[in-house]
Amino acid sequence: MRALTWHGRRDVRVDTVPDPTIQDSDDIVVKVTTTGLCGSDLHLYEVLGPFLDPGDILGHEPMGIVEEVGPDVTALKPGDRVVIPFNVSCGTCFMCAQGLHSQCETTQVHEHGTGASLFGYTKLYGQVPGGQAQYLRVPFGNTLPIRVPEGPSDERFVYLSDVLPTAWQAVEYAAIPPGGSVAVLGLGPIGDMSARIAAHRGAGTVIGIDLVPERLERARRRGLHTLDLTECGDGLTDAVRELTGGRGPDAVIDAVGMEAHGSRVAAAAQGMTSFLPDALASAMMKRAGIDRLSALYTAIDLVRRGGTISISGVYGGAADPMPLLTMFDKQLQVRMGQANVRRWVDDIMPLLTDGDPLGVEDFATHRVTLEQAPDAYEMFQKKRDGAVKVLFTP
Repeated sequence: MRALTWHGRRDVRVDTVPDPTIQDSDDIVVKVTTTGLCGSDLHLYEVLGPFLDPGDILGHEPMGIVEEVGPDVTALKPGDRVVIPFNVSCGTCFMCAQGLHSQCETTQVHEHGTGASLFGYTKLYGQVPGGQAQYLRVPFGNTLPIRVPEGPSDERFVYLSDVLPTAWQAVEYAAIPPGGSVAVLGLGPIGDMSARIAAHRGAGTVIGIDLVPERLERARRRGLHTLDLTECGDGLTDAVRELTGGRGPDAVIDAVGMEAHGSRVAAAAQGMTSFLPDALASAMMKRAGIDRLSALYTAIDLVRRGGTISISGVYGGAADPMPLLTMFDKQLQVRMGQANVRRWVDDIMPLLTDGDPLGVEDFATHRVTLEQAPDAYEMFQKKRDGAVKVLFTP
């Protein structure tokens, strides 16, 4: 089959690789019909190379048709249409029973002390072959895949793999009071969808903050307040407070993470790892890694006293300095973590089967073949051509 594989920093290629096969009795094999390019994939493209091997298959946002099932799979049959969550979660352990599928005890990566394995996401998370491919082996065939109805286009359901549950959890963790206010930092796929969900769930004021004109325009078309970082500059906090009664929003969602524009020191430290041997680079990142924290510091500054910060953007640093004095003084609540995909499916599914209130069918800005994936990664990373969300057709 053809699959998108990692070969080095900013070097991804579409290679011919062996087809996946049934390995355990509850496995299924899915023929992928649509698969997404996620902002988190850019961390692999740019920063997390020390935890990848050449030839690793990337991608964690697939959906498709069941091609083959193991002998113990009873919930699905060949021909069923399914979306695959990015968490590799068993659905039956203690953590999954708590709705913490990203902490699944069956697939935790004890070697690195991390949570549940993830499709297509480094040795830190199990080095499981990903879904930017023509076929995908999926374990836990009775409990992990999300069966979806025939009829509507793939665009209606593919975001159940990551974007929708991640954004839903970001809003849930933000604890926005009815009619309250929220500022969303970063209007990439997760930030954009978080803003839509917050508005749909009753937030009175939703403020989207970014510096890419096309992203800001998308949010404006949805009727949201927008602030352009390039225009606000150091006046961002004042601009947000002016929209929120002078005290700041009830909540801030950080949908940016470690790829934020900002600290040159952090950028240099991240870049330096690409020149080190993998063993040394991975040890450095795990023990002394630092992130570009400008988005998180901005969130702490913007949110009102007693407010909540919800972090959905991925951070990877082990030695990030945090302004605890300010956080303590402002009495902030902070919630974060990988999305527990399966936890939120039942809440989201009615919004996909009864109309399209979140605008998922026109959410993608680009749909290209899998063979065009290397160019799409570069386009997305450089924010060219209005790229906000890219879908691949294998």
